[in-house]
Amino acid sequence: MSKRKTLVIILAVCFFCGFLLENSLQKKYIVPILMYHSVNPHSNPRMARLIISPQCFQRQMRFLKDNRYNVVTLKTLAELIKNKKKIPPRTLAITIDDGYKDNYTYAFPILKKYDLPATIFVILNEIGRPQNDRLSWDEIKTMRDSGIITFGSHALGPEPLVNIKSEGDLKKEVFDSKRILEEALKREVEAFSYPEGRFNARIRDLVIAAGYRLAVATSPGKKFPNDDIFALKRLRISNNSENLFVFWFKTTGFYAFIKEKR
Repeated sequence: MSKRKTLVIILAVCFFCGFLLENSLQKKYIVPILMYHSVNPHSNPRMARLIISPQCFQRQMRFLKDNRYNVVTLKTLAELIKNKKKIPPRTLAITIDDGYKDNYTYAFPILKKYDLPATIFVILNEIGRPQNDRLSWDEIKTMRDSGIITFGSHALGPEPLVNIKSEGDLKKEVFDSKRILEEALKREVEAFSYPEGRFNARIRDLVIAAGYRLAVATSPGKKFPNDDIFALKRLRISNNSENLFVFWFKTTGFYAFIKEKR
């Protein structure tokens, strides 16, 4: 066999193997949805998995901006997934759960600085509570008016919905939280975040019946496919992501798949 034919065969084999590898990786790719909670300069051992410092948050947001990540709203991402559109490389979405006051004090100015959209999920019964550790309605409305923050429901209270047995109480958590938030913000509330990321098929059906257009979880497992926009998988970002290499790895789109395989 001539050297030329050998080279052609080698190139063809390499191309075929590359094609198989690319298709295999694409099946394992999950668009990263980052999940934050508290952005606060004060550490709290009881909330170690939920707190990230403002300095670290700024480094991460600057990293996304400098490296030209395609940061989109949750609504945009859900529409891309639902309509089976090709999702541009380096696409991701940012979410923040629980509605801590530091979201307004620290996270909001940084998101504005880098012009990055985010969705904040608030627990309705905790808004403006006396402890003054949650967002007030005035702060929520200021962020709403910025054009970069969208608000979603994190239910009425923090109790995981899977622990609630009464159908009536479940409906209140899902339906009433949407209604109250819409009445206060004067706009449609399209996104729901399951408390503690936990849900089941029955709860998912209630979210759909309430009129939400998408819902986010944490790690719903293999029984809910990656393209289920009412079981969107997210990546918890906390102090263990202060290292930008770790943060980069979590934003590659393959971390969630590897996490599920552990």
